[in-house]
Order: sequence, then C-alpha cells, then structure tokens
Amino acid sequence: MATIHPTALVDPKAQLADSVSVGPYAVIGPNVVIGEGTSIGAHCVVEGHTTIGRDNQIFQFASIGAAPQDKKYRGEPTQLIIGDRNTIREFCTFNTGTTQDEGITRVGDDNWVMAYVHVAHDCQLGNHLILANNATLAGHVHVGDWVIVGGLTGVHQFVRIGAHAMVGFQTRLAQDVPPFMMVQGNPCEASGFNVEGLRRRGFSAERIAAVKQLYKIIYRQGLTLEAAKAQLAELALARPEAQADVQSVIDFLATATRGIVR
Repeated sequence: MATIHPTALVDPKAQLADSVSVGPYAVIGPNVVIGEGTSIGAHCVVEGHTTIGRDNQIFQFASIGAAPQDKKYRGEPTQLIIGDRNTIREFCTFNTGTTQDEGITRVGDDNWVMAYVHVAHDCQLGNHLILANNATLAGHVHVGDWVIVGGLTGVHQFVRIGAHAMVGFQTRLAQDVPPFMMVQGNPCEASGFNVEGLRRRGFSAERIAAVKQLYKIIYRQGLTLEAAKAQLAELALARPEAQADVQSVIDFLATATRGIVR
C-alpha cells in the first residue's frame, strides 16, 4: 500500500503504486497515475490527467497538472506526462497541454528542476535538464537533452532550445538556440559553445573540435544563415566522427521558425 499521510486527500480513483509516499495536506486528483518510488511532498496538488513515472521526488507546495493558463482552454482532457527520476523542487508549476497542440505537456527523465520553475502548456522537455530557480517556460517550448537554463530566465512561447545548449542567468529568450550553444543576456546573444558541458559528458576531442568549428561557421564568419547551412553540410562530410553532431545542428536550423539567437 502507498504511504499516505492522514491529512492528505487522495481521490479513490487515483492510481498510486505501492511504494508511493504522499505527504501531509497533499491533494491527489482522480485522473492521476503515480509510479513506484515517487514521493509527493507536503501541500502539493497533483491534478488533471497527470501521469508521473518512477522514483520522482516532488517537494512541498508544487502544483502539478493544473489547467493550462490559456484563455482558449475549455476543460478538454489534456495531459501532463512526467518521466522517471526527476527532482522537482518547491513551488514549481507544471500545466497540462491544450488542443491547440497535441494536448500533452511532457517532461523526460533525470531532470533537476529548482524552485519556482514554471512549465507551461504543451512544453516538451527532454532528459538530464537543469532548470534553475524561477526559470519560466511559456507554452509550446521545446527543450532538448542536457540543456541548462539559468535562474530568472524567461523563455518565449514556441521557442526551441537544442540539446547541450546553455542559457545564462536572467536571459530574455525569444529566439531558438541551436544545439551546443551558450547564450545569455537581454537582448540575448551567443557567447560561445558549451565546451565544458561536452567534456563532462564524454565527448572526444575530435567531436568537440567539430562543434567549435560549426560554432565559428554560424557565429564568427559573417555568413548568412543559408551560407552557413551550406558550410555545415560540408563539415558533416569532412568530420565523420562528428557527423551526427553536425547533422543535429543542420536539422535544427532547417526547422527553426522563430529565427536563431545570433
């Protein structure tokens, strides 16, 4: 049986695995599914059509699965899906999706989410992210794996942040960030590529050199974006050991709809 504090309110229709723990005064709604080993802190509210995976730790006062902050929302049964082994700190707010998108807000695995972070409707978050205190993601934001978003950063709706990118403290982000890049400021500007992060994740010297070269092609040679794309295609052929890395940037640029931070 799940360990539920006597003061918690858990709807009988909620599905809690046997090793789930629910703290004092928490509220769990009828359409909630919570996997093995997950803990729900005191005063948390978990509602909506929300599915939470295994071994997550959700700290006190978080609001998980509330209706989206979208005036077009009319109570449709949209979802929030959270993966495994995430840490979600105090006062975070994660909303369900909307029918203007695919109707699902997704959070991957092994993410570290600090206090007061907001994940709005239809966001798609990858794995191994760090979202620092008060990072705010507007609706439909996509964040790739291994991204770091600095504290007090605001991300505009529909922005995409590519894998291994890093967004600095107190940034106003209104354009897409290609994979591997470091950006910061208001207005936001690129300041390099995430070399230290790549080293920590085991990238070889050859792969890091290729990422450095693609950074220079996009940001340091004065090329138009179309000309940069052509040179990146040549780089992918010339660096087979990093072809997948370069191709991920080419694919990202091909689908950028808001322009990229330059």
